[in-house]
Amino acid sequence: MCFLQPPLLRHSILRKTSIAIRFPRPCSRNLSTGSFAKVFNMSPIPPTTNPIIISGPSGVGKGTLYSRLLANHPSLFTTSISHTTRAPRPGEQRDVDYYYVSMEEFEAMIAAGDFVEHAKFGGNRYGTSRKMIEQKRGEGKIVVLDIEMEGVKQIHALTPPFPARYVFISPPSTADLSPYQVLEKRLRGRGTEKEESIQKRLEQAKLELEYSKTEGVHDKIIVNDDLKVAYKELEDYIFGKGGKAADEKEAGVSVQD
Repeated sequence: MCFLQPPLLRHSILRKTSIAIRFPRPCSRNLSTGSFAKVFNMSPIPPTTNPIIISGPSGVGKGTLYSRLLANHPSLFTTSISHTTRAPRPGEQRDVDYYYVSMEEFEAMIAAGDFVEHAKFGGNRYGTSRKMIEQKRGEGKIVVLDIEMEGVKQIHALTPPFPARYVFISPPSTADLSPYQVLEKRLRGRGTEKEESIQKRLEQAKLELEYSKTEGVHDKIIVNDDLKVAYKELEDYIFGKGGKAADEKEAGVSVQD
């Protein structure tokens, strides 16, 4: 008879009882961690607990991929809780949505090197602290960060180097359109933004797409021409099935945000 058990289960049982228990013979075949995960309905385990940094231009669909990863693996991944100098908005909870601090406290944290990255938006400051990441890691979670290009640059510039895995989400290209043109078509197709806002996003997208070509900046580049395929590629990379490469795909524009 073959009896499947997850790793360490037999040892943990033996440590909690003084009664001699004779277990059925274990399976003779070798089972990988992934096989145990399937048998016991467990999520596979990533090869490293380093934070995962996801970046990409506005409108590329990175928010959808980010949210789906968190929703599908809530026991493994968690979001980043940023520090901010702005006041709480209605419905927001302190230390749940943000860590709310004064401008003086924020600047003191910058001087102390407490942030791995920080930025200014609309007159308010936002930052990701080392302590927060380590706290989540201590809880057994892997932090997934959705960060702008400038934040990625800041993290790469840290001394000593900050261990993380960098994923860039890129728009696809077609026979007639470049990735930038595909992105522009999608942003205009929304019909929800003014021309000035679209131009700002496109200017930033051009910079981000150019920066993504820098060697060594990203560990994985995923071209999001199909959301389902892109998500599988993201999962495969995170769980150790995807290499350190920029995978290019030729397809139409069917990306969701």
